[in-house]
Amino acid sequence: MNITSLYFILSSVLAVFLYYLLNHRFRVLFLAILSCGFIGSYSINLLAYVLAYVLFNYFIGLKIKDSGKKKFLITLGIVVNLTQLILLKYATFTINPLFNLLSIQADASVLARIIIPVGVSFFTLQGIGYLVNVKMGWEEPERNFLHFLLYIVFYPRFLSGPIDRSNHFLPQLKESKAFSEESITKAFRLILFGLFKKVAIADQLAFAVNGAYANLESTGEYTFWIVLLLQPLYLYFDFSGYTDIAFGIARAFGIELRPNFNRPFMSQNMTEFWKRFHISLSSWFHDYVFMRTFFRIRKWGKNATTYALFITWVLFGIWHGAGWTFMLLGFLQAIAIYYEFSTKRWRVRVFAKMPEGLRTWMGRVCTYVFYAISLTFFFAPDVQSVFAIFSRIPEFSGFAPGGMNTGIFYLVMIFALIILVLEVFREDFTGLYERIETAWFRTTVFNRVLRWAFYLVAIALVIVFNNEVQEFIYFQF
Repeated sequence: MNITSLYFILSSVLAVFLYYLLNHRFRVLFLAILSCGFIGSYSINLLAYVLAYVLFNYFIGLKIKDSGKKKFLITLGIVVNLTQLILLKYATFTINPLFNLLSIQADASVLARIIIPVGVSFFTLQGIGYLVNVKMGWEEPERNFLHFLLYIVFYPRFLSGPIDRSNHFLPQLKESKAFSEESITKAFRLILFGLFKKVAIADQLAFAVNGAYANLESTGEYTFWIVLLLQPLYLYFDFSGYTDIAFGIARAFGIELRPNFNRPFMSQNMTEFWKRFHISLSSWFHDYVFMRTFFRIRKWGKNATTYALFITWVLFGIWHGAGWTFMLLGFLQAIAIYYEFSTKRWRVRVFAKMPEGLRTWMGRVCTYVFYAISLTFFFAPDVQSVFAIFSRIPEFSGFAPGGMNTGIFYLVMIFALIILVLEVFREDFTGLYERIETAWFRTTVFNRVLRWAFYLVAIALVIVFNNEVQEFIYFQF
């Protein structure tokens, strides 16, 4: 079921109103059934598999608490979680080559074709995080099976996150939420904003970026430098659009998800960038991989930080996909962060006398360009294509990339720039932004008419541009 479709949106709106008609005791059951139905719409096999996955982690979590074999149980839980992730996502890259080496006639990827493992990377990290929390005593095991089931399968974030923490999500299910017109209005406004970012901006940029990578041999249809600089915008508006839709739907049910974006292009370095972009994933790897690895080898001193840093970011890259390109993507991020960490004092001295505004924007531009270049490893199908792209950049010509209509290209860039300018205001001119926001939400007749005119135009643009829907980028993970 496409979550940008009119059917999905209307079904979710109807579900919200049914949710508040129910007694609090039955609301979790209602959301669990709704979420299972959503997963089943993709594959009944996937639904059966997810239910088995939930049962396993639920019982392991219960046993860890009072067992004298905590180490064995947490090891078993993590090994099973990682094994199923490898079987469903990395079999072609890891297991099949091993079978070929041993002359074994088998295909480990057949399981993935049967189950159709949508969202497996996201719910696996949630399952591992929960088991670690319980083992470390950071939270009590969840004894209500329906609550734990909903933690894993909650449909707004099942496909592409954000990756929630059990000690953040589960306590909310015990609270009785009253219907609030103001909260529902804000939630629906966020859903519309997410749809606009996804359909009117990201889906249009997809023609440019995907068109470039699909036609690497063409030299006259697009300018790759433009595509290179569009890549971060495409990924940001696509993924943050999904996140806004997920946040909006969850908020309409009275559930707050963990933040996933915080104006990432305002970052002055890559260390800051990863505290603002895909926050739920980067913070998960920091807490459960970097910190745990560093703790185990802390006797190594500074080398412990370096080792833990590179291990974390290489795994971060591999999480995105089975291939050398993703591994190199993570390695590049590790190099950038290591450079920033090891040269911090030197850079502070060098740039201390530079005007603050110039220093800030130089950092933002350099961060954006580095991330744009590194994303070539994200979008390229293989390493050979990456080298081919960089070796042929000077040859590319033309303006509207990927065969995009020039008028649509300009219009989409205007939409993107308006949103980015508002983010600059919110970051650098907080007082001005707050005055603009206050003026916009005034309750005068004129302001209400203006707002509704804006909403209707946004809805119309979503409908117009929704004729060729592009799959969410992070749907593949």
